[in-house]
Amino acid sequence: MRISGVTIPENKRLEYGLRILFGVGHARALRILSAARVDPSRKGKDVNQDEENAIRKQVERFRTEGDLKREIAGNVKRLKDIKAYRGIRHMRGLPVRGQRTKTNSRTRRGNVRKTMGTGRRTVEKK
Repeated sequence: MRISGVTIPENKRLEYGLRILFGVGHARALRILSAARVDPSRKGKDVNQDEENAIRKQVERFRTEGDLKREIAGNVKRLKDIKAYRGIRHMRGLPVRGQRTKTNSRTRRGNVRKTMGTGRRTVEKK
């Protein structure tokens, strides 16, 4: 089963398989399946063509995959262009939402390690 150019896994339950789509989480997957009147516990391989089309129609009501990624990228680009504080944080690769940076934010800043010296050196006597 392909939706929005993405293959939904056939061996997973539909409520988990739909999460493969960018922009579809647990709550939205359940909402899509209930609107399409499909049991969330069914597997992808057990869905017939009519149910597949109903699911596809419900997914198309939301912005997912490429459209959502383009919208997010456009929002970030706008923040960078107007030199907003959040845009500057995006440009520098730092946390955007006010988190501390002295000790955390490893995923945003990369794994740059600062060596911690002992603070004193031992001098050998002759």
